[in-house]
Amino acid sequence: MASAGKVLVHACCAVCLEAIHGALVEEGWRVEVFFYNPNIHPYREFAKRLRAVEVSAESKKLPLTADKEYGLAEYLEKILPAGEGRCRACYELRLGRTAEAAAAGGFDAFTTTLLASPHQKHEAVKAAGEGAAGHGVPFLYRDWRGRMELGVREARRRSLYRQQYCGCILSEYERFGPQSERTGV
Repeated sequence: MASAGKVLVHACCAVCLEAIHGALVEEGWRVEVFFYNPNIHPYREFAKRLRAVEVSAESKKLPLTADKEYGLAEYLEKILPAGEGRCRACYELRLGRTAEAAAAGGFDAFTTTLLASPHQKHEAVKAAGEGAAGHGVPFLYRDWRGRMELGVREARRRSLYRQQYCGCILSEYERFGPQSERTGV
């Protein structure tokens, strides 16, 4: 199969990376991984997700660039003023940085594992990726939600860390706060 080119994959977690990697390879892409997730809170959660992505990338022999700075302050500064639009602002922040890295690295396209999660706001992720393409590298859009179960199975099989919420402090509260006890979320 001819190469489709080199794609930079923003990885939010190992589960989603496991879900989409095979599809990208089948399409002929040479995959490199980019971890930039200042939204993940608390720091221990950030460290667990980063380590799981490192293990996943290493096992597949995928080059990985990881921003290991715990960027919570930058993240909160960006998303808190966004109010109800916080998820979109978060996607724009992370995919904007991914697009910049893709342009600097000479990639043919960039994408994100966020497109695999049924819990993300899919259309907002797509819009943020397409907006970030203004950095000069096209956004590779695919709806990979149907591959999520594959990612979960692989993560279980390989004992990779699987998170219980999106990552941000607000989603953690929504998942585990008093409301979740009442609603069973």
